[in-house]
Amino acid sequence: MLIRLLRTYLAGYRRFIIAVVALQLIATAAMLYLPTLNADIINNGVATGDTGYILSTGGWMLLVSLAQIVCSVAAMYAGAQASLGAGRDIRHDLVHRVNEFSGREVGRFGAPSLITRTTNDVQQVQLLAVMSISILVTAPIMGVGGIVMGMYEAFSISWLLAVAVPVLGLTMGLIIARMIPAFRSMQTRIDSVNRVMREQITGIRVVRAFVRERHETARFGVANDSLADATLRVGRMMAVMFPAVMLITNLTLVAVLWFGGHAVGDGSVEIGSLTAMISYVMQIMMSVMMASFLAIMAPRAGVCAERICEVLDTESSVHSPAVAVAQTDDPAVIEFDDVEFRYPGADDAVLNHISFATRPGTTTAVVGSTGSGKTTLVNLIPRLIDATAGTLRIGGVDVRDQDPDRLRASIGLVPQRPYLFSGTVASNLRHGDPDATDEQLWEALETAQAADFVRAMPDGLDTAIAQGGTTVSGGQRQRLAIARALVRRPAVYVFDDSFSALDLQTDARLRAALVPATRDAAMIVVAQRISTVTSADQIVVLDQGTIVGLGTHEELLASCETYAEIAESQLAIGAAQ
Repeated sequence: MLIRLLRTYLAGYRRFIIAVVALQLIATAAMLYLPTLNADIINNGVATGDTGYILSTGGWMLLVSLAQIVCSVAAMYAGAQASLGAGRDIRHDLVHRVNEFSGREVGRFGAPSLITRTTNDVQQVQLLAVMSISILVTAPIMGVGGIVMGMYEAFSISWLLAVAVPVLGLTMGLIIARMIPAFRSMQTRIDSVNRVMREQITGIRVVRAFVRERHETARFGVANDSLADATLRVGRMMAVMFPAVMLITNLTLVAVLWFGGHAVGDGSVEIGSLTAMISYVMQIMMSVMMASFLAIMAPRAGVCAERICEVLDTESSVHSPAVAVAQTDDPAVIEFDDVEFRYPGADDAVLNHISFATRPGTTTAVVGSTGSGKTTLVNLIPRLIDATAGTLRIGGVDVRDQDPDRLRASIGLVPQRPYLFSGTVASNLRHGDPDATDEQLWEALETAQAADFVRAMPDGLDTAIAQGGTTVSGGQRQRLAIARALVRRPAVYVFDDSFSALDLQTDARLRAALVPATRDAAMIVVAQRISTVTSADQIVVLDQGTIVGLGTHEELLASCETYAEIAESQLAIGAAQ
């Protein structure tokens, strides 16, 4: 997964990668050449007292060192350009894919996990990319080149390298093999911490209202401790790795000095060559350490790449047609024809045999007990989910054959839980129509019974709104969401229990104002209070996902027992109050 991901997203940055390879080749060759020059200075300059040779060779060493530094810096810059660009592209594709997901896919992954995959996971892959682009070139050349040059300078003691390098590689392999499952566990626990923290921040009012601060603190503590334990396990293995590398390196250097000293004594190795051999041993060990560092990062990045690819490879259950079909009828005409919806693997369908139609200028109310499928039904209209059986036609054409963006552009949805984005009142309303004028915004606010409290705000339309709309009340949030739908001026309005936070007087004024504003559109209203939908042109009564009544208020009172029971219970409660 990791190789596939990097190959896919680094392909567009070939020129940077080629530059990195070329520059690192030059820098590594210069690094390998420096110990040889140093050996020449010692053997041919210091030993003979030739100051001119020392100065000329030393000047050449400075030039080689300068070339190495320049090439290394340029290679890191090019590598950063490629890896950071790839990270940006991965995040772009992840967000684009998540935006295509239906509620089914979002629920499968969970919002906290999707956030972690888009941020932390991409960062880990990006960090590996920026390191590997340079290390994968430098480490092999430095390691192999160091062995070759070491054998050239001091062949009689080069057997030490044949012992030290495999021992070091085997030690690193054993430690890294244990890291892979630990990294996978760590990423999963990061998801858990994000989930708990997101729940607590989002539900802070509920936590405080029910005095659950201690419980939530303890719950976060469990997730946090679990993450800390997983991180400590990885940290302990990393803590073992570097001392092990240093131990093997130092033992190798001691062996080189011991056996090299004897070789200098018997004349088989010169002092300068022994010095160069020490430098090459350090370079070889450094290359192994660099490869080990990359190997430490690779397991975690591999786990992150699997999680990223899992999102990228997941197709939305709501597909766009290869060739979109244009609507042949008024877009306000919605026809449910024996529609069924069933979640994957579920024994029972959420909706069964749903059949009814809407017309322009009419209001259709959907009522029923909690869990009867009302929200699921209205979510089918803008294709937030797709029916698993039957046909839903809007404008005379099956919604699955229409372009989703054009379909949704003709629908004004006010969800059960209205959501406002961080920004201003105006920026939130212009989600309905980016080109709407201030006059159109005020007109929508007047209809939604929101103009008064917006005028009372410090900056009117430019008043700041916090993420989620937490700076306004629930009723104000609902009315702003209704105004946002009105700004769009769609052919179909869908209100999913969007008046629940309003008092009866505001509710009545709002519904009266909606009549002229939605005269040419079809309006579908999910409601809990029957008293607010008695004037609807038709009322759909749901019970356990099935239509048990369809007609006007008077017709249903006479023919639908479920509706009559709901109406009677609400009237009895109202009388008691």
